[in-house]
Parts: sequence; structure tokens; C-alpha cells
Amino acid sequence: MQKTYLGIKLFGSKINQKLCSERVETLKKEIDNFIFYLVIAGTETSQIRGISAAGINSKARRKTALADAEFLLFGAFIDHKYKLPFLNAGVTPALISYVCSKLICASPIVVPIGINEKPYFRHLIVENYSVGPSKCLTTGKSMNKNRVLSLYKKGLDIGKSTNQPIFISESVPGGTTTAQAVMEAFGLNVNKLIGSSLINAPRALKTKVIKAGLLNSNLNYDFDSLDVISSVGDPFQAFSMGLLIGARLANQTVVLSGGSQMLAIVLLALEFIDSKEKQEFVDFVFIATTGWLVKDNALNDLLDLITEKHKVNLIGLASPLNFESSKYEELSDYEIGYVKEGVGAGGMSIFAFLKGFSNEEIVSMCQINLERMKKLGQISLEENL
Repeated sequence: MQKTYLGIKLFGSKINQKLCSERVETLKKEIDNFIFYLVIAGTETSQIRGISAAGINSKARRKTALADAEFLLFGAFIDHKYKLPFLNAGVTPALISYVCSKLICASPIVVPIGINEKPYFRHLIVENYSVGPSKCLTTGKSMNKNRVLSLYKKGLDIGKSTNQPIFISESVPGGTTTAQAVMEAFGLNVNKLIGSSLINAPRALKTKVIKAGLLNSNLNYDFDSLDVISSVGDPFQAFSMGLLIGARLANQTVVLSGGSQMLAIVLLALEFIDSKEKQEFVDFVFIATTGWLVKDNALNDLLDLITEKHKVNLIGLASPLNFESSKYEELSDYEIGYVKEGVGAGGMSIFAFLKGFSNEEIVSMCQINLERMKKLGQISLEENL
């Protein structure tokens, strides 16, 4: 990952500088037309102790996605319903996403799936709230196949009917584990490449959990992407795979803002579509992430594994955002390796840079909003949980 354009790092082993520059310029021109989706989803996998830092304990992790969505929509405000989860280090990436969404005048659409309650804020309904989270992937039966198919078709229909480029982001506690499970189901050796919201990914724990899930699944030699999601995936994957495929059928640009969870969506889609259409499919699909997530080159290697398997050239973009100048520990923790990504922070900040905003402006606004959320008590205190 040595090439840059407009300060944005490009990653992927098959980078063509001229082509990448042209594609990024296309993104720059289309920013004002994008539809922004935040898919928040629940999975019982997140309840495994030590699997995720998206909340200090299992109870907190049940509310993390709702709190992230609320903050993305409204920022720091006195009448908040959900407290952002206390983290041992860092602060929710929804802070970055909120700041950058305001700078670029985005209006995110929240899609709640398996959250167990109806959000009070505006959102897109794709299934009944009573369905609840997907089961823990250790069961090998995360979701009923009919539910997976229904979510896929909802996403597909929405994508096919769009006449604008789309931006997909997520907040799914435990989602890097389901992403890894999906990749391993398709035969990729990714244990050392999948990151985590924790500074040191719990690789041994994830390996144990995923091994149990794959052993308990009904996957055989004739399975497809829907079978894999049904066995070891999550609701976000089912809907977002459909949304991605549908949008590309409508010839729309798609930005997948995140890390391994977004690469899992790409893999699921590539495994599902006709082999003759694969390069055309990814031509205007971008993986957009933060610079913190690509520091160790693992995400680049992960992208390469997928592109090599399917003989396609996929472009990765990493944001130049950094908090080196910040006086706040919660933000400087990002530079150490905590949190790293989520809620579309990478893609949102890339768009802010493309719109001409500086690192100093983004950092300043993050600091102002961090002060507000702390003053308003919008972050849980450890002793209150």
C-alpha cells in the first residue's frame, strides 16, 4: 500500500495508479448524490465474553448499535435515549462519522435488523422487530434460511431500484468474528488477517468459536452464500449482500465503508454471482476504511486473498485521518491501535477529505463533540453497568 491520491492511501496488489485516480475522481464528483446506509444488526455471537470491545460487557453490547445509530443521526444532545458504551480505551467511531457526515451534508438511513426493539428515530424497516438477533455462530445455525433469503431479497430490491450511488456502513458487535467465519467457510485462511475492535485481536478465542460453528453447520460441498450466512453469518451480511448486488445490477457505484466485515460482503457476492460478470461487478465497488486499520498490512493481504480467489481487481481506499495532534486520550488511543473503525468512519472521513476539509478541521470538530457528549453524560460509566 504505497500509492496515494489526494492524500488517500490506495491498497490492493493490483493497483493501477491511473485507473485508481480516475475512479477516485469519479467518487469525488458523486459525493453529493450518495445514499448513505448504516446497517445495525444484532447477533448472539457478540455475547461471548472477550469477543468484542464494542461495550464493556454483554449487556452493553446489546445497545451499542442503537447508541451508534442515534449518535450518527443527532450527535451529542441532551435528550439522548441510548448511552454510548464505555470502552476501556478510545471512543465510538460514530463520533468521526457524525462529524464527517455533517461536513459533507449526508443524511444517513438507519437499517435496524435483529436489534430487539423499535428505534424511536427514523429508520428503514426490512423485517419485524420481534425476530431478534441471529443465534451465536457456534450453533452452526445462525439464522433460518428463509430469514436469510428474505433479508437478501429486501436488500436486492432496494439496490436494484436505486438511481443513485450507495454507501454502506455498519455497527454489528461481534461482526468481525462472523466475517471471519464466512471467509473460512469458503476456504480462506484468514485467522491472522482479521482485525478486532480490541487492540490485540482474540485470535485463539475466535478460532475456537468459528471451528465449533463450522463443525455444527450443515455445509457440504454444494453450498452457496445464503447457506453460509444461515450457518455462521449475521443479519447485516444477508441484507448488505443483496443491497450490493442490486445496486451493481442498477450500474451504481458502491462504497463499502469498513474493514473485514465489508470484505466478507464482497466475498459473499462474488461467490454468488455468475463467474463471467465478476470483474465488471467490482469495477465500481470500493472498500473504504481508516488508516488505522491498514497500518499492519493485514487488510491489504485479506483483500488480495479475495481478489486472487476470484481473479478480480478490487480497489481499497484508506483515510488519511489521524489524531496525532489531539489532546484527548480517547482520540489519541486510535493512534495506539484501539477501536480502529466502525459506523462508516473510514468512508465518511475520506469523503470529507475529498470535499476539501482538512485533518485539523475534522480533529477540531471531533474534540468539540467529544467534550459535548462527555458533558451531557452520553457515554456510560463503567461503574453504572
